[in-house]
Parts: sequence; structure tokens; C-alpha cells
Amino acid sequence: MALDRYFTLGRSGLRVSPLALGTMTFGEDWGWGSDEKTSRRIFDAYLAAGGNFIDTADLYTGGHSEELVGKFVAETKSRDRVVIATKFSYNGEAGNPNAGGNGRKAMIRAVEGSLRRLRTDAIDLYLLHTWDRITPAEEVLETFDLLVAAGKIRHAGLSDVPAWYATQMAMLSRAQGRQRVVNLQLQYSLVERSIEREFVDLALEFGMGITSWSPLAMGLLTGRYRPEDADGGGRLHTLKSSGIAAISDKFTERNWAIVAALRRIAAEAGRSMSQVAIQWAARRPAIGAVIIGARTAEQLADNLAALDSPLADAQLAALDRVAALPMQFPYSFFAQDQQARIHGGVAVGDKPDGYAAPVRIAGQAAAGPGVAPAKG
Repeated sequence: MALDRYFTLGRSGLRVSPLALGTMTFGEDWGWGSDEKTSRRIFDAYLAAGGNFIDTADLYTGGHSEELVGKFVAETKSRDRVVIATKFSYNGEAGNPNAGGNGRKAMIRAVEGSLRRLRTDAIDLYLLHTWDRITPAEEVLETFDLLVAAGKIRHAGLSDVPAWYATQMAMLSRAQGRQRVVNLQLQYSLVERSIEREFVDLALEFGMGITSWSPLAMGLLTGRYRPEDADGGGRLHTLKSSGIAAISDKFTERNWAIVAALRRIAAEAGRSMSQVAIQWAARRPAIGAVIIGARTAEQLADNLAALDSPLADAQLAALDRVAALPMQFPYSFFAQDQQARIHGGVAVGDKPDGYAAPVRIAGQAAAGPGVAPAKG
């Protein structure tokens, strides 16, 4: 799964790399990002490796991330090649409630600001960043429609919303013929698999490719932390002082077991722990792309090599077992013993792999090398 082997994102014609470049680290405005020179090295290295999917947001480094992305794209004359995704929701003007949130007034204001900073006339993928708890789904969809019709955005997506809200969006767009949501951006990693309970099936059913953020769980899956860090000292204290969400919330007995298994499998495979964790996420159902972020070119190079050679099925299965989600209601009520009672003891399920020939995209061979069938 090379970086320049592209997949369609969800049920759309948008072709993206399996690893997206996250640019939350572009700019030093938050006190811990990368300066412009380093950010440019990271951007250039990603494009040189064949990547084409750039993720940012108007929130990131106070808008500086979008400005740097826009500058780099313009200087490299790569606008037609790259897919730019950005997000809206967060308020940058204290005391003005309509300067943030997901209502139409805020959305239109936000998209104009992003277009200006990105130096482009259209955003390829525009995402609601976070559910604001009040804006009706109808209003968001109607505004997506207006922005597509105006040529300001090309595709719509959702990030960090409840599953029921995403489902409501999908059903409304289907029933009313509105702009379809083709992307869900959600936290997903070996230690954070909650989206498997609802979002993965939702995405597969409605054609929403998932882009996973924080595949390394805030650095936990890189191996830089060990159980002795749980006392809150050293680097952990520095991160908390910088305003980053507490990594200590991930210091649990379950997660340390996952880290230990990841370290063992990485050693067996001769890969870094980061590479194994990223590949595991990239190969999961419904995952259209994994968002990788880096503060240095060296970190990026390590992450980009995550897909260079496939892990063995047994290694992936071992990670699945140690990171398995605990059973919860109502999912525990759908267990096999209940299914046997429902179906009269007869095995009923999906057709096995290989039962029917896989569907091929018409004209795929003519599309040229590096273009793969739809994924997620």
C-alpha cells in the first residue's frame, strides 16, 4: 500500500493517499509546533513521497497552519495535485457567539476566512470540526449545499460528532437529495477503538470514508512513554504545561499491555512502533486514510515508511486481541448465542470472501498506475 497508491474517499470520486499529512504542527503559535522552514521541509517530503492529502483547520495554530499550507501549495504550484481538507467550528473572537459554531452565519464566515488563508478559490473537503450541540443537521446540510453550488467547497465531511448525528445527516441527504457527507474524521488507534461500535458500520453503509486522527495516541504508541511516567514527571509535565490534553488519561493497565505487545511485534518485524501502529490503523475496515503529523522531517520519514511492507496476518491478529474492546450493552446482547436462538441454530451471515468476484471499476486499467479501487 504505497503512498502514491490512491483510493477513493468514501462514496466519492475524490482520490486520496492512504496517509494524509496533518498540519496541526505547522506554525509555532501554540508554543510547540514547527517553524516555517521545518514545516516546508515536511510538506515537500510528503509530496515527494507521492502524498496528495493535506489536512488542516482554521483552528490550528490560530489560522497560521492554513496560511502556511496555502503558501507552500502556491510556491510549489501543486494546487491541482493536492487535496486540501480544512475544518470549521471553533470561535476565534471572544464575546461573539456567531463567530463560531456550526450555524450558517458562522459557516459562511469561516469558509471565506479559510479560502483567503489557503489562497484558493475552492476547498476540496470541508468538514464540520466538532458538534456544537445546537445547530440542526438540516441547517448544516443546507449550507453545505449552498457552498458547493457557489463553488467554494467540493465535498463535505464531519469530524467528532455523535454517531446518531452523522446518521441523521446521511438520512436527510438521501431523502432530500442534498449534498452527501463523504468523510468522517475521528480519533482511532490501537488504544482508542470506540468508533468500531457504531461508526465503522455507519461509514460502510452510507459511503463515508473514515480518516483517523491521533493514530499514535498522542505519542503513547511511539514507545516514548513507559509505566514509570505515570507519576506525572519529566516530559509528561512539560506536555501538560503546554496546554495539550492530558496524556496521562491514557496511562492505564490495558494500554500498557497494548504498548508492550506493540513493542514486541515491532521488534519482530524490524519496524518502529509508530510504523506498526499506523499500518494497523490503515488496514482496518472503513479507514480511508490515516492522518499523520510530525514536528520534524525525521519523524515524518519514519511515519511515511509505515506502509512499505505488510505486517503478517498473525501479527495484526495479535494486536487485535490485546487491544480488543470490552463488551458493552447492547453489543453484548448481539453475541453468537443470541444469534443462534434468532436463526434457529442455522449459520446465517455474509457470504465468505471469494464467493463472488470482486467488483472492478470500469476503465480502471486506463486510469494509470497508482490508482486503486475504492477503500472505505
